Amino acid sequence: MYAIIETGGKQYRVEEGETIFIEKVKAADGEVVAFEKVLMISGDEGLTVGRPYIENAKVEATILKTGKQKKVIIFKYKAKKDYRKKQGHRQPFTQVKIDKISL
Repeated sequence: MYAIIETGGKQYRVEEGETIFIEKVKAADGEVVAFEKVLMISGDEGLTVGRPYIENAKVEATILKTGKQKKVIIFKYKAKKDYRKKQGHRQPFTQVKIDKISL
């Protein structure tokens, strides 16, 4: 059984027991969160597609950790103009373990 959920402006295909990295969620480590924006569920009964979301469907997950990804360097320059700009960015993430998919 798998589901497609929407969180943080992105869509993820998830299965029970799977660990995924998603955009940062405002919750503490070890806390259980529920994703209610479920776009699709594939199970024993077949495929259920929402318009745009499935009513009364949710995916429960446990937050494992929150952190930042590796630094990405942004370097801009213009040749012969003595213009250089170096900037770094670390995207925050939340690692979650999918516990239960319910319809």
